[in-house]
Amino acid sequence: MTTTRRASKPRPETVARRREILRAALEIFGAKGYNNGPLAEIAEQVDMTHAGILHHFGTKDRLLVEVLRYRDETDVEGIEGQHIPDGTELFRHLVRTAFANEERPGIVQAYAVLSAESVTDGNPGREYFEERYTQLRAEVGQAFRVMCAERGVDAPDSVDRASASVLAVMDGLQVQWLLDRGNVELARASEFAIEAIVSAVLDPRPSPLAP
Repeated sequence: MTTTRRASKPRPETVARRREILRAALEIFGAKGYNNGPLAEIAEQVDMTHAGILHHFGTKDRLLVEVLRYRDETDVEGIEGQHIPDGTELFRHLVRTAFANEERPGIVQAYAVLSAESVTDGNPGREYFEERYTQLRAEVGQAFRVMCAERGVDAPDSVDRASASVLAVMDGLQVQWLLDRGNVELARASEFAIEAIVSAVLDPRPSPLAP
C-alpha cells in the first residue's frame, strides 16, 4: 500500500512575506533593471538577508519570473475569475488598464524596463515575455473575431496585424509617458488608439494615405 502526501499550503505569514519581497523587487528592478538590481538591496528593503531572499525564491532568475507574474496579477485583481474578458469587454478592459496605469507609474516603469531587457541575450525574462505576447495577441485577435461575429461580418485578414498593433500602441505610449508625463496623456491616448484600431477592423475604409 502506498500513500501520497498532499502538498501543504504555505502559512499566511509566508505568503505575506513573499509578496513583500515581490513588491520590493518590482520597485528595484523597475528602477535599475534586472542586471543592475542587486538582491542585497531588495533584502535590505524588506529587512532580510540575501540568503533569506534565496530561501523564498531559490535564484534571482526565479525571483524575476515571480515578479513578472505578480505584476500580471495587478492587472486582473478586480475582474471576476481574474482573467481578462472577451469581445468588446476586452478592449474596454485595456482602456481601463491604461487609466489605472496612470496611478501606478512604478509598475508601468518596471514593465517597460523588464520587457525591454528581455530581448537581450540570455535574459531570464525572455521566455515569459515571448509567451505573454503570444497569448495576448491571440486573446485580442479572438476578441476582434467575436465582435465581427456579433455584427454579422467576416473577420478581415488584418485581425492579426491589428492585435499586434493594439499591444504595441499601449506599450509604446507607456514609454513616452514615462519620459514626458507632463505632455503625454497615457490613458486618453491609449483610448484613442484602441478605438481607432477597433474601428479600422470593424468598419474598414479607404486609406486617407493612399496615393
